Amino acid sequence: MTAVMAGVFVEELRSQSARYHDRHPFHVRMNAGRLSRSQIRGWVANRFYYQENIPRKDAAILSNCPDPAVRRRWVRRILDHDGTAGGEGGIGAWLRLGEAVGLDREELLDGRHLVPGVRFAVDAYVNFARTRPWVEAVASSLTELFAPDLMAERLAAFERHHRWIDRGGLAYFRNRLEQAPRDSEHALEVVTERCRTAEERARAVAALSFKCDVLWSVMDAIDGAYPD
Repeated sequence: MTAVMAGVFVEELRSQSARYHDRHPFHVRMNAGRLSRSQIRGWVANRFYYQENIPRKDAAILSNCPDPAVRRRWVRRILDHDGTAGGEGGIGAWLRLGEAVGLDREELLDGRHLVPGVRFAVDAYVNFARTRPWVEAVASSLTELFAPDLMAERLAAFERHHRWIDRGGLAYFRNRLEQAPRDSEHALEVVTERCRTAEERARAVAALSFKCDVLWSVMDAIDGAYPD
């Protein structure tokens, strides 16, 4: 693939940012400070199901990946979310976010607030990672290209508009400001190196589009369950 073709391919991937869930009306209202405490809690509780399934998604990619070099770098994602001990990692940080908004850990862990549409969308994403070619599954993770801007905006919005939330609970978002660029750089490297044909590149873009659909569907389900 020539440098020009690679540049066009990367731009096609980046263009999916127009479909990213930061533009969802629920997110827009959250960042504008127009959500109630109940709506914020509903979002945190339901988003936890996505967070706790990220390591399962990444383990599925590892199980299908034949390249040891890729696996050695990709496994860090699982450690980032699971930690090396209980209460660590991204999942532990999200549980602390739950506590910061007034939710008991048990409320997140037992899924009592989980909306069926959120479960369906997240399970579809994990199944995609298990059943599709591993490079396509890697491509689907490239929503991380758009995540740092979202995390920075969300942090600013929470600190400005949702001052009732304990600032110690916002560590997950601060950590992702560093992790997401690192992870997306590696994933983009994998995808651009291994998607050599027009068909492979089209499937990679379609995989990223699917992931945007998953995230948007999650927000739709939460928005419907927690109306104004």
